[in-house]
Amino acid sequence: MGKADALKEVQAAVSSNKVLVYSKTSCPYCHKAKNALNTYLKPDQYTVVELDRRSDGSSVQDALGQVTGGRTVPRVFINGRFLGGGDDTAAAAANGTLKKLLVEAGVLQG
Repeated sequence: MGKADALKEVQAAVSSNKVLVYSKTSCPYCHKAKNALNTYLKPDQYTVVELDRRSDGSSVQDALGQVTGGRTVPRVFINGRFLGGGDDTAAAAANGTLKKLLVEAGVLQG
């Protein structure tokens, strides 16, 4: 996949998924982000893209770098906005911000 195609795919995925996580299956920070989301949601209530299971994962990571300013995973998006990585998502769960964002996104009842 070319750079332009990867960027279009990331932009389309971000805009069409209320909660989206770009992840790698063996990444501890990715597990941290998903565990934070699992505090409020079931795993089938959000979309996870496992980049290490895709042949074009590196291209997608490059596109994430363009969109978010960093290409490390996880990259967590809620309602089209970039929330952050594993530590950011866990902190948002701890301080109540994550719940508020999920309610605003319409994926969690207030």
